[in-house]
Amino acid sequence: MSRLPVIVSFGGINPAGRSSLHHGYRRLVIEKIGAVERNKTISSLRALMNKSGEDSCTSQWILHHSLIRKIEDNLFNTEAIPVNKRTVFSSALGENTSFIVKNNQLPTTLPSNWKVEKQDDGLFKVEVDGELSVLLPDTISSKVCSAGQLPTGFDPANLYQSRNHPRGLQLTVFAASDAVSSLGINWEQVKNRVPPDQISVYASSAMGQLDSNGSGGLLQAALQGRRTTSKNLPLGLAEMTADFVNAYVLGNVGTTGANIGACATFLYNLRQGINDIKSGKYKVAIVGASEAPLTPEVIEGYRKMGALAEDDALAKIDKIETKNVNHRLACRPFGENCGFTLSEGSQFIILFDDELALELGAEIYGSVADVFVNADGFKKSIPGPGVGNYLTVGKAMGLIRSILGEESLRNRSYMQAHGTSTPQNRVTESHIFNELAKAFAIKEWPVTAIKAYIGHSLACASADQLIASLGVWEQGIIPGITTTQSVAEDVFDENLKFLLDHREISEGEIDSVFINSKGFGGNNATAAVLSPAITKKMMLKKHGESAFKKYRKQNQIVQENIQEYDKKMTAGTMLPIYRFGEGVVDGKDLKITNELISIPSIKSGVSLRIQNPFPDMTD
Repeated sequence: MSRLPVIVSFGGINPAGRSSLHHGYRRLVIEKIGAVERNKTISSLRALMNKSGEDSCTSQWILHHSLIRKIEDNLFNTEAIPVNKRTVFSSALGENTSFIVKNNQLPTTLPSNWKVEKQDDGLFKVEVDGELSVLLPDTISSKVCSAGQLPTGFDPANLYQSRNHPRGLQLTVFAASDAVSSLGINWEQVKNRVPPDQISVYASSAMGQLDSNGSGGLLQAALQGRRTTSKNLPLGLAEMTADFVNAYVLGNVGTTGANIGACATFLYNLRQGINDIKSGKYKVAIVGASEAPLTPEVIEGYRKMGALAEDDALAKIDKIETKNVNHRLACRPFGENCGFTLSEGSQFIILFDDELALELGAEIYGSVADVFVNADGFKKSIPGPGVGNYLTVGKAMGLIRSILGEESLRNRSYMQAHGTSTPQNRVTESHIFNELAKAFAIKEWPVTAIKAYIGHSLACASADQLIASLGVWEQGIIPGITTTQSVAEDVFDENLKFLLDHREISEGEIDSVFINSKGFGGNNATAAVLSPAITKKMMLKKHGESAFKKYRKQNQIVQENIQEYDKKMTAGTMLPIYRFGEGVVDGKDLKITNELISIPSIKSGVSLRIQNPFPDMTD
């Protein structure tokens, strides 16, 4: 029997705010929503920013300090980035260079042209015969001054005992907790119902943890005269995103993994999760991604590739002086643009199989029909585009046609584009969409791109797109590409309708959405996502009205729990789940037979009666 991967919860954080209960999505369309929902979302942002109860903090200030904006000093000062300047000192004619230094500041290996003499006060006098090569502290200004930053004042390190965790892992703890807590079902209830080996977790970052508490500190320490810590290397690994969820949020002993596919990383992990559920071997999958790349070094690396929107280039497009650049409009998908805007964030979703979702009364936000992944084949360059994305988009469209029919695909679907805001992306991705729309006889296929608001969070990007799309079905507004005034001349749009403004939709107008992602190296992925209405219709056909009647009764309790969680988060009284050292189980605590391994505090054991997967090949 087929099993449908149903989205029953989601949570996280990005420049638009907290994801659960669609708060982050509503920030994107806040000028189009009603006063009640607007106030709820502003209150949610206010709590994140630690501005609750401050009369001086206006709603306008709250909104201005979210989404893409000029890089703020809490990240780093764009006008004074610390660097070292390599310099060679030469002595005056006929003289040696000399200086006084402490013993512990002398190099372990003395240069051959150094003469060292101990002084009476315990210091050492150094005379250098010839040239002396030194690094002098200096500062430079960044050519890129815009980024998708988390709401001003939000600091995940202060919400739990972060113990010098890299920022990406701090965001992981917050995002995974948000998803689990907004499920509306106590996680212990899920663990009591589902055997531990039927739960899987897939999450990662694309680049690892690159700040000073992770790989950045590991690589920089010796060159900066500091010591490497024991945490720098392990906490810098990309897989730590999943490991932290297992060890400190869920206590998971089921399947885990960390798939990496550049900007398509979340969809790679999503593919693993839905395949687990569709196989029938798993009932629950937690899927996520985290990325915290807003450091001077990472920004400069992408800038040197020619990938980022520099202030000078933005000013040239707008025919203004650089000092007058509007950083909020830095990202302009499918318009006249000059590069993408780097962003940070963390997003998680929880998937149940349809039977478990019905039984526990879980909220149904939609379902994932499939995720398609294809490489590019032979390439001229690693970052250059190829043919793989034509295949992923085409197969996703073909699947929706098979499930919902030609008419639904043509008239009740839309595309959440990767939409990075680079000149190359606007041409290549629009050509993909246009050619496939033409092939499927779609006349004006709606296309939007939310990076216009929040920037490019790398591993998290497709998760941002997915969670925003879930908000569309709740609120009835597709966020438009409002930073783009007009579609660029080289964009292919004969069969496309680029939404340059918000588009309101009626109930039942959109059956499906496509989440597209294109990554460096030829990492292409496209997800086909079904609306909550279609998902419920499919579940009703499979399980019947009697089962749905019980579901609706149970779901009322779940909805009440979700609302109670939201109230606590908005009030600032709810902290992330972080269970350091709790419930640790040693091998000696297990009860082991040749039929079952029983684990303390977990109701269902792990069966060792494994079915032969090759009955036709064995005796």
